[in-house]
Amino acid sequence: MAGAATQLELASVEDAVPIARLSRDEIEHGLEWRWQPPAILRLIARPETAVLCARCRFGGASVLGGFGVMEFGLERAHLVLLAVAPRLRRRGVARQILGWLEKSADTAGVGEISLEVRAGNHGAREFYATQGYRHGDYLHGFYQGREAAYRMTKKLL
Repeated sequence: MAGAATQLELASVEDAVPIARLSRDEIEHGLEWRWQPPAILRLIARPETAVLCARCRFGGASVLGGFGVMEFGLERAHLVLLAVAPRLRRRGVARQILGWLEKSADTAGVGEISLEVRAGNHGAREFYATQGYRHGDYLHGFYQGREAAYRMTKKLL
């Protein structure tokens, strides 16, 4: 995938199906599929939620290379979902998505971002740690009572 250019933009309703599929395949594997297209459409429609797409262009074609979903509150934001297509990993796509969402949270005056990550997903935990997130609570059975998670947080202010 050399030569791919990445463009970040807010999701449209047409993005719901590819986002849901990427979530199913890369985030929810081994679990019941929670983030199906109707749920993604609800996230896209919510004014307090940003659904960001990373579009990777190859010549004239554009593919969904990754996405991130962040819910914004008055003082805190929560990273709900973040995924990158396997063929585009380790190319800075996740870092670009997360950076955009963090900058938006900072601009909105949010002081802290939280997320949950599978306890067994060492690669994701390491990625978030390198981006300044700190491990917090261990959440036994967080994912559908079947899999543990860690809560991670990052102070912005």
